[in-house]
This record gives sequence, structure tokens and C-alpha cells, in this order.
Amino acid sequence: MKLSFHGAARAVTGSCHLVECLNQRILIDCGLFQGNRDLVEENVAAFGFDPATIDYVLLTHAHLDHCGRIPLLAKRGFRGEVITTAATRELARLVLVDTAHLQEEDAQRRARQRRRRGEEDASQPLYNVVDALDCFDRFGRTAEYGQPLQLAEELRATFFDAGHILGSASILIEAAERGSTRSVLFSGDLGNAGRPLLRLPSPPARADIVVMESTYGDRRHRSLKDSIEELYGAISSTLARGGNVIIPTFALERAQEILYVLNQGVERSRLPPTMQIFLDSPMAISATEIFKRHSECLSSEAASMFREGRDPLQPANLRLVRESADSVAINRITGGAVIMAGSGMGTGGRVRHHLRHNIWRNESAVVFVGYAASGTIARQIIDGAKSVRLFGEDIAVRSAIYTINGFSAHADQQELLAWRRAIEGCEATFLVHGEELAMQALAAHLEGQRVELPRLGDGFDL
Repeated sequence: MKLSFHGAARAVTGSCHLVECLNQRILIDCGLFQGNRDLVEENVAAFGFDPATIDYVLLTHAHLDHCGRIPLLAKRGFRGEVITTAATRELARLVLVDTAHLQEEDAQRRARQRRRRGEEDASQPLYNVVDALDCFDRFGRTAEYGQPLQLAEELRATFFDAGHILGSASILIEAAERGSTRSVLFSGDLGNAGRPLLRLPSPPARADIVVMESTYGDRRHRSLKDSIEELYGAISSTLARGGNVIIPTFALERAQEILYVLNQGVERSRLPPTMQIFLDSPMAISATEIFKRHSECLSSEAASMFREGRDPLQPANLRLVRESADSVAINRITGGAVIMAGSGMGTGGRVRHHLRHNIWRNESAVVFVGYAASGTIARQIIDGAKSVRLFGEDIAVRSAIYTINGFSAHADQQELLAWRRAIEGCEATFLVHGEELAMQALAAHLEGQRVELPRLGDGFDL
């Protein structure tokens, strides 16, 4: 059995790991690199393997940094089978088509800019909408939590609930070779405990090798209760001084969780019932509809509420904004609104327009409720930038800035360690999907065993 790393190696995005065993080549995830311009070039580069030789892609979940290069993989020759959970299949279709559309728009914008400068037009999207739709011909069997799937004789894969986003999974690959069975477990992204909508991560009892994420390997999260209180306080104080609250929001999971929390706040009189709430994200709106169809992924409390006809994701005065003209109209509102829009890191999407209209205003606030990778607009603001560049213009940062990491969909250091320690028989742990300092901090706590921090392109014989 061989293992090699082709993304999220000493970095947070681009998850892509290759297992070779029993004459099968199995890819775990195939995600986009996200962040600065250098990472954009990484997406265009060769994968580090021949896509045509890949037999399976086992997809842990539908976040772009885990599924975003599957259309490119198919475009470059992949003809194998993609296997994932039912919820992830639906969400991935939504994410990939939307991403392809945005890439087409970006390529067209760059082409117009070059033509105005009299330069040759060579702008091409990484893949287009047709490529995204075509890749779904490769999606085959649907995985159910805890039910092994046969990939080949003596080779099987089992998906376990990772508790990260709807349909997310950790994946155990077991191969019988030369009279013994070897197993390698990929954590995928692991969820934060105590969140209201999803269940806790549920790892298998044992694995020989563990490949695990380390996004927050160097820190503890604030408790969810305290984080909710801080969010309520940020909203109440901002509305009281006549401003708007801008929440850059990831469309999958974070948007739904914040809707749940806002609904609870209004029902419990912690937030004013008259405040306007805008979910300005077609993808988040569609993801919320998908959410309601997959009770098999939800916590018992959330599933029960949906069964009883009580929608916990529908706070009073919620307005769902799909059309771009309606999104533009929101910017005429100078106060009293909570505006949730993508992207969560400020790298694109409608939130950039709302930042442009509000971040320079002392009375407004920007509330970050998720991870911000190095090089993104969100990280610049969080790190204290006095101004940010939006649409070719330097905009002063004068609004109140809140960073509330208790809403993170990722496990913190203690939760990562608890998940790992629950798995018996592990000979080696490979840390991926994290910045190097976070990896090193987590590695220091994994005593008495082999720990590896692979670099891009590294391979290991297991």
C-alpha cells in the first residue's frame, strides 16, 4: 500500500491524497487551492499523477477545497467512479456548477480588461459549467455511514460521520494483502462538538494509519454558548447605533447554523423581532433546501423539529436574495439589517459589495464566524488592516470587527486529539489540511507514535 499527497500538505486547501493498493488507485478528495494568486496557479498545474489512471475518487464532503477540482480531473481524463454520501452528492453539484459559473465570469472579466489594454486575450476558466455537469456522469454508488462498499476483491471503503457539514465523512480503506489486512483512515474535516444541527464525529474503532486534518491544531475554540452570546451582543449594539451587520458566510453549514442561532435569538427575545435578515447567497439558499431533505445527517433535536413542521432555519423577517438586482438594492439600507453573504473568506461573491458599502462606516460591524486562510480579504481584516482593496479601490476599515471562532465547523485541538485517541492500533499519523504551525502544535501532543507532516508530492510506502 502506497500513500502520496497532492494537496493540503502543510497548507489548508486543495485536499487530495492518493492511495495505491491491489492494483487500484484511489483518490481521497480532489479540492481547489484557495487564497492568493500563487494558489490559483497551483490549480492550473498538473495533478502530480495521471487522472486517467485513477479508479475511484472517494469524496469526504462538498466544500470547494475538497471537491473543487473534480471537473478538472474529469476534463483531463478521469473515467473512474466518484463515491460519496447522498447529501454530499447534492451539495457538490450545487457547489461545482456555481464555481464553474463564477470562473466563466472571472475569465470574461479578465478578457475585457486585457482587450482594453490592447493585450492578447488568453483568459480561460479552469473549467466551465458544461465541464462541471459532465463530471457528474462519474458519480456512481452512494455511501451510507457505517456500511462497507466493495471497491475490488479484498478492498473496501467505509464512510463514517465526520460531523463537519451535511453529509461529511471520514473514510476507512481496508485492503487484504499477503495474508494480512492493512487499513488507512482519512479524517476528512472533523466537526466541532456541541453544534445544534449535526451529530458528533463518529470514528471507527481502529486503523493502522490515520491521515487527519489539523486546521485548528494549535488552539481551543471558545464555547458555542459564549460565541452565541457574543454574536447577539455584536448584533444588538450595532443595530442600536444605526448600523448594519455584515456576516461573511460559507454557504454550506455556517449559513444554516447562523440562521438557526438568529431564529433562537428572536424566539427567546435576545434579538429584536423587527430586524431585517438577508441571506444574500443563491448557493446558501439552495443548500438550506438540501439540508431539509437529509434528516439522516442531523442531530436528533434538529431532525425532530423538521418532522414536527417547525423550521428552525426560518427566523422572522428573513429575506432570501437570489437575484443580483435585489442584492444591489440591499446596499441602500443604511441601518437595522443583518446581511449574510458569501464568500466566507471574502475572496469573491456578493459579500465584497456589502463590505465595500459598510466597512468604512463607524456604525456598522463585520462579524467573521469561520476560518480565514492566509492571503484572503477576511484574514487581512482580522489581522488589523487599516484598509482593504475591493474592486480596485482602497477602502478604509472603520467598522467594528468581530472574530467569533466558536462557530467553526472544524474541531479544535482538544477535539482533534480526542478523536485521534479514540482510534486503536494506529502505527502512524499523517497531519494534513493545516498551516505548518498548527500542524507542529498538534504533533507535539501526539506522543509515543510516528507523526508525519508531509509536503506536496511526498509519497510513503505503508
